[in-house]
Amino acid sequence: MEEEAILLRIFIGESDRYEGKPLYKHLIEMFKKEGLAGATVLRGISGFGKTSRIHTTSILRLSTDLPVVVEVVDQKEKIEKIKPKLLEIVKEGLVTEEKVRIILYKGNKDKDSQG
Repeated sequence: MEEEAILLRIFIGESDRYEGKPLYKHLIEMFKKEGLAGATVLRGISGFGKTSRIHTTSILRLSTDLPVVVEVVDQKEKIEKIKPKLLEIVKEGLVTEEKVRIILYKGNKDKDSQG
């Protein structure tokens, strides 16, 4: 089952929005609608970006804009198709791309149908 794929990582802030909705939610919904294999949102506990401002969950410096990483993996052709839309939507942040090798991709159809 091994095959080559592309992993996109989108580094944004938790407070980033698109059309009034959290940007990470919009991206996940868009990836699902486009039929991509899968995506995950990861919420960071600390980080900084281009502005060098530290965002953290520390009690002493509680941030309302924690780092968020959205990862999406699929075949190169599907990733290339969504990149123009992605680059229109993401106004601030970082988008990276790398080749990956999928070694396992299975789902539990019974579990998925339960909602």
